[in-house]
Amino acid sequence: MGKVLGIICEYNPFHNGHLYHLEQSKKMTGSNYTVAILSGNFTERGSTAIIDKWSRAQAALKCGVDLVIELPVLYATSSAENFADGAIHILDLLKVVDYVSFGAETSDVEILDKIADVLYKEPKDYKNVLSDELKKGISFPKARENALMSYLENDKKYKNVLSSPNNILGIEYLKALKKYKSKIKPISITRFEAGYNDLSYSGNIASATAIRNIIKNGGFDILRNLLPPSSFSILMDNIKQGHAIPDLSVFERQIIYNLRKMSTDEIAKLPDVTEGLEFAIKKTANACNTIQEFLTLIKSKRYTTTRLQRILLYALLGITKKDMALSKKVTPYVRVLGLNKKGKFLISEIAKANPKLEIITSVKRFNDNCTNKNLKLMLDKDIFATNVYTIGYTFDSCNNLDFTKKIVTI
Repeated sequence: MGKVLGIICEYNPFHNGHLYHLEQSKKMTGSNYTVAILSGNFTERGSTAIIDKWSRAQAALKCGVDLVIELPVLYATSSAENFADGAIHILDLLKVVDYVSFGAETSDVEILDKIADVLYKEPKDYKNVLSDELKKGISFPKARENALMSYLENDKKYKNVLSSPNNILGIEYLKALKKYKSKIKPISITRFEAGYNDLSYSGNIASATAIRNIIKNGGFDILRNLLPPSSFSILMDNIKQGHAIPDLSVFERQIIYNLRKMSTDEIAKLPDVTEGLEFAIKKTANACNTIQEFLTLIKSKRYTTTRLQRILLYALLGITKKDMALSKKVTPYVRVLGLNKKGKFLISEIAKANPKLEIITSVKRFNDNCTNKNLKLMLDKDIFATNVYTIGYTFDSCNNLDFTKKIVTI
């Protein structure tokens, strides 16, 4: 059937840099089919997707992807480790994927793999240094970076690798491939011109962060040069319909309300809340009205902004530590968001290769027939996340879109 390429993405929104990555990945691997594992309506950095998951699936299909599968919200809103673990687990379960390609600041997969090997095996010397670093009161990502550099004898080729967000995700993908003993081969495409969080842009290339910032400031004319035509058209249609949600601040009143209503014991049950952080969260929520004010008041060198934003998102979506623990134990389903003719063929091949795999093409049918309580709970979280997301629409807020929206077909 030819080679199959896997890509893990948010496409928030799909821009020219994504198109470059997709086309280069196909060229490097000689792949005939592409599967994208796409985050739903909320993202790994603790924020909203600019447009809904079906619209982003449509953009991906029109730009060259063949099959789009949703990454469940319990993975999509997790830390890099669980995000990558869930996505790689799904790709591996398909039993037809030959390659996984990711964008990174470091193109040398061997360097990333060496770091992934240390993090996967966690040798005693590394763990001892990590423990010492954490006692200094710095954030976990910084402590881990310091411990790794110490363990790797401060070799210059590893310096700054862990300070780049896409490198970190790439390393987590490699870790997950080791965990599942996957036969999928990883490749890395070097990001160029625009960095992950770079707010500037050059020519027709900008980061998704820069593009979302342009949208917030109403610079729609600029977008035409930064997105493929089909993606630009889909994005603008959503903006005109009042269905674009720039960031989590759209829900800040609901979030502050939830935190004020919750007890400290309930806040302590949110993922990423540790070491008595629930008391600081409660105190801060009682003293502010906006997310920006909340983050300014509570931020410290121990807790990154991204981690704090994820906690706010968990409070909005009702996601608990128990839910996250479940996501790490369960064999996830495959929820199809969109496909083309090649994607239809892929689905039939996937069903043959792994007959036990739960493939969802109808949420109602799955809910009616599924006897696995854990999978139903995971899907309920996806459904609720969509229902919350549409509250942010300016017009036509609808409930239960997961039941009424059809699979996107191109």
